[in-house]
Formats: sequence, C-alpha cells, structure tokens
Amino acid sequence: MQNKIIRMNPTTVPSPVGKYSHVTIIPKEATLYTFSGQIGINVGGIIPADFNAQVRLTFDNIQAVLVSQDLTADQVIKVNIWSTQAIDWNYFDQVWNDFFGSSYPAMTIAYIAALGLPEIAIEIEIWAAKAVNS
Repeated sequence: MQNKIIRMNPTTVPSPVGKYSHVTIIPKEATLYTFSGQIGINVGGIIPADFNAQVRLTFDNIQAVLVSQDLTADQVIKVNIWSTQAIDWNYFDQVWNDFFGSSYPAMTIAYIAALGLPEIAIEIEIWAAKAVNS
C-alpha cells in the first residue's frame, strides 16, 4: 500500500508551463486539510502597498498555518492563486522555489478584478494532506 503523496506529469498531456504538477495522488488513509486563503498582511495588521512584499508575507502566513498543524510544504497538494495585478514571475518563482523546493503541488492561477479588501493584491489558498506515518 502506498503511503505517500505522489506528484506526476503524465506524458499524455503537455508539460506544465510553470512549476507545478498536473496530478497529485493522496493516499487513501491521509488526513486532508483545507486552509482559508492567506494574504500579505503582517502581524500588526498592515498590508503593504508593494506587490512583492505582499507575496513574501503571504508565503510567511502560509508557512505559519502549516506549522500550526504540524505540516510542511511537502504536504501541500494544491495551491490556488488569485491576483489583481500582473505577477512578477522572477520574484514569485524565487519565493515559490524557496518554499516548495522541487516538489511542486498542483496549482491554479487566476487574475481577477478585486479581492476582499481594496488593498489586497494577492491571495493564496492551499490544501494539504498528511499521510499515515508521515
């Protein structure tokens, strides 16, 4: 019985255009975690105007919610990204790689008109799975 999360890119579909996996398989006995979308806000409640600062804080907040549940980035299985402005992919990919290494989760990105507050430029939602004995 397979007891670990498996990520793959089938040869029957085009290669990913970014750093993500087309398919993520979660073991039957795994516990699934869903998290509310995280935004680029600091502990003082400040949302910086700078987009890349929001990206960094968003990933810091994702790390914090993972740690709160004794999870790691390797256990993230799905990432949904909503942005109200063009993503600086050079910066974003650097933060993404620092966070995920080379074990990429499934990912969806959407550019939208607005988020919950006018000052929020990016929101990222994650799903995670903790396999038995992991």
